[in-house]
Amino acid sequence: MAMFSALSDKLQAITDRMKGKARIGEKDLKEMMREIRLALLEADVNYQVVKSFTSSISERCKGSKVMQSLTPGQQVVKIVNEELINILGGGESKIAVSPSGFTVIMLYGLQGAGKTTTAAKLARSLKEKGKKPMLVSVDVHRPAAQEQLKVLAEQIDVPVYIDPEEKSAAKIARDGEARARYLLLDTLIVDTAGRMTIDDELMTELEEIAEAVKPTEKLLVVDAMIGQEAVNVALEFDKRIGLDGFIMTKLDGDARGGAALSIRQMTGKPIKMIATGEKLDAFESFKPERMASRILGMGDVLSLIEKAQQNLDQEKAEKTMRRLQKNQFTLQDLLDQFEQMKKMGSMEDMLSMVPGANKIDTSQLDPKQFDRFAAIIRSMTPYERDHYKVLDASRRKRIAQGSGTTVQEVNRVVRQYEDMQKMMKKFGGMFRGKKGSFNRLFGGKLPF
Repeated sequence: MAMFSALSDKLQAITDRMKGKARIGEKDLKEMMREIRLALLEADVNYQVVKSFTSSISERCKGSKVMQSLTPGQQVVKIVNEELINILGGGESKIAVSPSGFTVIMLYGLQGAGKTTTAAKLARSLKEKGKKPMLVSVDVHRPAAQEQLKVLAEQIDVPVYIDPEEKSAAKIARDGEARARYLLLDTLIVDTAGRMTIDDELMTELEEIAEAVKPTEKLLVVDAMIGQEAVNVALEFDKRIGLDGFIMTKLDGDARGGAALSIRQMTGKPIKMIATGEKLDAFESFKPERMASRILGMGDVLSLIEKAQQNLDQEKAEKTMRRLQKNQFTLQDLLDQFEQMKKMGSMEDMLSMVPGANKIDTSQLDPKQFDRFAAIIRSMTPYERDHYKVLDASRRKRIAQGSGTTVQEVNRVVRQYEDMQKMMKKFGGMFRGKKGSFNRLFGGKLPF
């Protein structure tokens, strides 16, 4: 995840040095605490959080369990991981559902935090989980806000209520709730107006809306890019209107991570969801243990599996598995697999979930390379894709012209395919039968 990249690199370097140590003394711990403290402060983590975090680690590492352990370095890394999970929230906090059967979720936030897009992402996420959501915009200050929500709602096929002529935000909220109940929906997501700064007028309006619809959940949409300032914004909102949690946006940016690592500890309220990209499907539950694991370079295989299960075509995957078992994997199959992998996101994101893959140099991973790769295969005839050995010089020249590439690039694709074939023959046992290791791990859903 781009936001934590700098902090992740530093913490991994620190913990990697500790892993190999057979003995750990006071001097080692003191040096490690100093480095961790500097890494967190550079990541714009709140000073009080840094102080509490390093004190907890130091206290636990001084215990006999670490000092007398046969693998003290591993014990220290385990403690760092557990304390990181603690400051991120301890465990997953799900969005509350009203026992009455009708849930109202109010989204707050400053202007520019991505609140309107987040409302649509949340609606899409809830719809996928079997809920029947409706969106309502009560932004009576920004003329385009209601129209923007309407456009996003159409994209995800979710009902929306707007009233551009009405000037009372509380009345629009009440009317939106009445409409949702009439349509027998079970969730109302209220997209409120934002401001450049927190002011009394904004807070009064939000209090009136809350009084009108009695929200089950009051969530603050926080821009991860604003660092520690996010904590100040959160504390002010919580003081005035009360909050149940946060949705963190722009985690795909180059922010240093201070907001995510500070906000839970400083407010006592959990991060419930995170937005990891601009697309409407780049939205997921916040799981502290998985985030901590990724920050420390331990990977996040469970999230990778979930991505595979959500985005990949089961029928195509099973067809590919059968062809692998019979050593019939063709260039067409390879193209199908690359198209499925693109649905899962960027290669960098996927590699960040694989344990140990953080040490792979991704600077040479050009996303456009996959597009060129696909264009070359698509420029082949169906027969050529199934019988690549017929690709003589004239055919390769035609394919290069058709795909807008060079003959050298076509040759490279063919060589890479041949290398994959050799590898698959060598490790053929991994792909055979329902008890094969890939099937057992991914249920036959991960592209090869």
